[in-house]
Amino acid sequence: MLELAIMIEGQNGLNWSRWKKIAKAADELGFVGLYRSDHYTNATPPDMDSLEMWTSLTWAATHTQRIQLGSLVTPLSFREPTMTARMANAVDELSGGRFTLGLGAGWQEREHTNYGFNLLDLQNRFARFEEGLKIITHLLTNDRPLNFDGAYYKLKEAVLLPRPKHKIPILIGGRGEKKTLSFVAKYADEWNALMLPRPKYAELNHKLDEMLLKNNRQPSDVRRSIMTGCFFGKDEAAVKRKLEGRNLDQLRERQVIMGTKNEVIDQLGKFAEAGVQRVMLQWLDLDDVENLEALAEVIKTFER
Repeated sequence: MLELAIMIEGQNGLNWSRWKKIAKAADELGFVGLYRSDHYTNATPPDMDSLEMWTSLTWAATHTQRIQLGSLVTPLSFREPTMTARMANAVDELSGGRFTLGLGAGWQEREHTNYGFNLLDLQNRFARFEEGLKIITHLLTNDRPLNFDGAYYKLKEAVLLPRPKHKIPILIGGRGEKKTLSFVAKYADEWNALMLPRPKYAELNHKLDEMLLKNNRQPSDVRRSIMTGCFFGKDEAAVKRKLEGRNLDQLRERQVIMGTKNEVIDQLGKFAEAGVQRVMLQWLDLDDVENLEALAEVIKTFER
């Protein structure tokens, strides 16, 4: 069964009134999850309203009833790992065990430059990321105090209290074969790819199976998901408005979800054939609850 979730770019005009409206709608309409990006701003100007991710998820944890919540993803390039583990534990407990901690190495140069964070080159960025993964997974799953002497983090008798009441799934986002998939195979409960064409997703999905077995894990231990663009409308006119001014050839090449109900069902079905279990649909029009309601009708197709 393919699960459908909504993903919100929080730096792309999100404010409290929009967030409350979207969270309420997603919870009531039957989507399996509601995810948030974690950025200060967009990669290119203009700057827009940018609602801080962890605060917004804390609010959603106590103002929604059933929907799963998650970071997609929080970058360890400006989120310190011990505090990230503490925040994840708190949000998960408030939500009653509905939280997934999505983690990434960081990528967006503009926000790191503008707000004074060191993104690092790729090699050191991923080395820092793995240190953070080791720390977070230990704190969330191990009662024993952690002593850690790394190149980027040094801890002495670090422990997470209170202890998590539920298992908090770790999601790792990315589409690199050498680093991302190797980290997923070692540390994650879910792999999330970004805007990846279906043939490439299927290829990497198979390689992840092999890597999991080499790490003495089963392929079923890791959920497979993808975050992709979504230009959905309840009718052709609505779709046309959303696609106006966009490069349709480029969107098709990236296999972004677009169209009316039947078209979207067909496209989502092909992702399921590639091994995707959950699709996070990027919902850019933050005021368009009407078409979000229409999109929810697609869920019934994949519940059968």
